[in-house]
Amino acid sequence: MRISKRIPALLLALLMLTVALSGCSGDKSNEEADKTPTPEQTEQEAIPSGEPLMGGDLIVGIAQDLDDTFDPHQMVSAGTREVLFNVFEGLVKPDTKGNLVPAVASDYEIAETGDSFIFTLREGVKFHNGETVTADDVVYSISRIAGLDDGKPLMDGMDAIASVEARDEKTITVTLSEPNIELLALLTAGIIPEGCDPSVETVGTGPFMYKSRSPQENVIIEKFDGYWGEEAFVDSVTYKIISNGEALIMSLQGGAIDLAAHLTSAQANELSDDFTVLEGTMNLVQALYLNNEVEPFDNVEVRRAISYALDRGMIMDFLAEGRGTEVGSSMYPAFGKYFVPELSDHYSYDPEKAMQLLADAGYPDGFEFDCTVPSNYQPHIDTAEILAEQLRAIGITMEIQLVDWETWLTETYLSRNYETTVVGVDASTMTARAMLERFTSDSGSNFINFNDEEYDEIFKKAISSIDDEEQVSYYKELLSILTDRAANLYIQDLCDLVAMREGISGYEFYPIYVMDMSKVYFTE
Repeated sequence: MRISKRIPALLLALLMLTVALSGCSGDKSNEEADKTPTPEQTEQEAIPSGEPLMGGDLIVGIAQDLDDTFDPHQMVSAGTREVLFNVFEGLVKPDTKGNLVPAVASDYEIAETGDSFIFTLREGVKFHNGETVTADDVVYSISRIAGLDDGKPLMDGMDAIASVEARDEKTITVTLSEPNIELLALLTAGIIPEGCDPSVETVGTGPFMYKSRSPQENVIIEKFDGYWGEEAFVDSVTYKIISNGEALIMSLQGGAIDLAAHLTSAQANELSDDFTVLEGTMNLVQALYLNNEVEPFDNVEVRRAISYALDRGMIMDFLAEGRGTEVGSSMYPAFGKYFVPELSDHYSYDPEKAMQLLADAGYPDGFEFDCTVPSNYQPHIDTAEILAEQLRAIGITMEIQLVDWETWLTETYLSRNYETTVVGVDASTMTARAMLERFTSDSGSNFINFNDEEYDEIFKKAISSIDDEEQVSYYKELLSILTDRAANLYIQDLCDLVAMREGISGYEFYPIYVMDMSKVYFTE
């Protein structure tokens, strides 16, 4: 087995008012801090490869089925986003360095006041149905996401848009209700044809187009020959749904699939030298997420107490032989200037202190609770098992309840019918707002039921700020609140191991949770 190590690129620098967006962190000790990557180290390293071939049908193993509808404006799970990244494109899109680059739009201007954007459409961009993208399609798509017709935005943050107008056949003006220096990142949302109902038809502009789906079995996408950009190498990609971790590895070894991501070290170590394993980062925050409305997690002192029982290093050693990055709040390292590594030191591993604080909070003998974990993600299952052992040491019994992905999504995430859960939370768009708005008291995505007036007030200040330095400071305050209030038991940004069988190359990591299949190819 060949290992190609790569450190994910640092994230985009958020746009300044008159400028377009430009294009593992240190831990506790000085020795570890010296390992922080330099800008040169963050460049994409060469991946072992032969001469690229055009054509071929790629089979990729994934752990979960996609959302019920392929609506690019209402995707719930990260697993759906990582697949549909290949099908839909926005006015802009992220590259492997975290920059926002023109996509359906060829260029754009941002007003000095930060409250309006002018986009120029790229010539000759076609939808998968063969029709050319027009300004009316863009107006329809953005209006739909922003809820301009019914007052119901489909994405957090899009309520900042006051109007969308076609100035002519190629020019669109997006006007905001107030300055918003993060808005551009939200316009990575997919452009769809005017009048299109994504629940009925799946039509995008990406390098691949949707072909078919067999629920719980597979999703197939095909190369789009009319794509405006660099064409994909392979003719098709079949995403084969394999929820069992052992079955996934057996499928790789037996040749039933060509590529699989998000493996643990134990899984990767089972593979022979016929596979190349690439190392990146998942770009998410893995934690024991707590339902803050359920006893005893509605007591901040209890949450703080059990935070001292968490040994992140042990978890990382077990999962990925020490790989990954410790996190102490709801932000991961790819966010660069927003990430606060020292927050991982806020609750040092101290089980004796944990027991004393538990007694002070009225639980001298500990307590019992359930932890709901999606059964198709081995890293989360393994993490939960280690957490159960660590909590047992301070008198707390954590019962692990494995559920299928659909049950987790509907009951745990959407219905909030749970006590605790181990998962990874990412950003649908590369903005600090996307990571932190979900914890505001009135957010529909606030699945942990966190309710803090100070947090809500500072969040309002953050999103209304038009000064980059000031906004960063506000977001860091929010991270400190989540840590101080122990909203969750934060663990790490997981290491991401991607296995490819011999004769496949081109896979690249992004600073968001996606898999770009347009760059993957078969070799000579």
